[in-house]
Amino acid sequence: MNDTSFKIGITQTFPCSYLLEEKERLLIAVDERLQNNHSYSLLMSEGFRRSGDQSYRPHCPHCNACKSIRILTERFQPSKSQKRSLKRNNHFIIKYSSELKSSYYPLYELYINNTHQEGSMYPANIKQFESFLSSKLSKQLFIETWHKVDEEEKLICVAVTDVLINALSAVYTFYHTDYKANGLGVFSILTQINYCQQLSLPYLYLGYQIDECEKMNYKNRYFPYEKFENGQWLLTEKNATLIKQDEKQSIKGKNNK
Repeated sequence: MNDTSFKIGITQTFPCSYLLEEKERLLIAVDERLQNNHSYSLLMSEGFRRSGDQSYRPHCPHCNACKSIRILTERFQPSKSQKRSLKRNNHFIIKYSSELKSSYYPLYELYINNTHQEGSMYPANIKQFESFLSSKLSKQLFIETWHKVDEEEKLICVAVTDVLINALSAVYTFYHTDYKANGLGVFSILTQINYCQQLSLPYLYLGYQIDECEKMNYKNRYFPYEKFENGQWLLTEKNATLIKQDEKQSIKGKNNK
C-alpha cells in the first residue's frame, strides 16, 4: 500500500432492508487513516454514509437503487409545502448541543418502538442508541426542537447531525409520536439547511434516496440538489413537472385537513 491507496473492505451479500426482493452488499472504509473528519468528509463526497463509526457505501451485485443526495443550501428555495412546515412549526424553540445526551434516550426509544416495529432497530436499547448515533469521525451537532407548554419546555425532536469540512450531514432524526402531524422530519431538514446557510456551508447531505421504497423516498424534494451517480454528482433543478407534483401534494394536504 502506498500513501495514496487505502484499504476498503466488502461485506458478503445479505437481504436488503429496503427492497425485499434485492440483496445488499456494502463497501466499508476499514483503513485507520480514513477514521478522521477530513477523510470522512472526502468519503461523503464519494457517496459514503456512516453508521456509528463505520463509513460505508452500497455496492450491491444487481441493484443500484441507493442514490446519495446532497442539497445545495446556498441556492435552496423552499416549496409551498415546506413554507407551510416552517409556518406551522415556528412556535417551537430550537436549541443546539454538541453532545449525545442520555436525556435523549426516552424520546429515541418512544420513536423506534412506535414507528419502526418491523425494522432491525426494534426494540430500541441504550447500547444501540449510543453506538448508532455517536461517532468519533466528526464533530457532532444535535438540533433539539422544544415545545413550550404552560411555561414548561418539552423536548419533542432531535436531529442528529455531523459537521463536515464543507457540509452538514443529516444522520438521523427522531421525534415524539404525538407530534407526527407536525411533520418534524421535514421541519428538521429545513432547520439543518438554515444552519448550513448561517455557517456558509454549501451542502447538506441527506443520505440515500430510494425511489422504490416509501420510507426512503423523500430526500429528492429539496431543490436544487445533487445526486451521486456513476462516480459524479449530477444536478437536479426544480422543473415544471416537479412543480406540478408539489401542487398536487399541496391540494392533497388541504383535502386531508
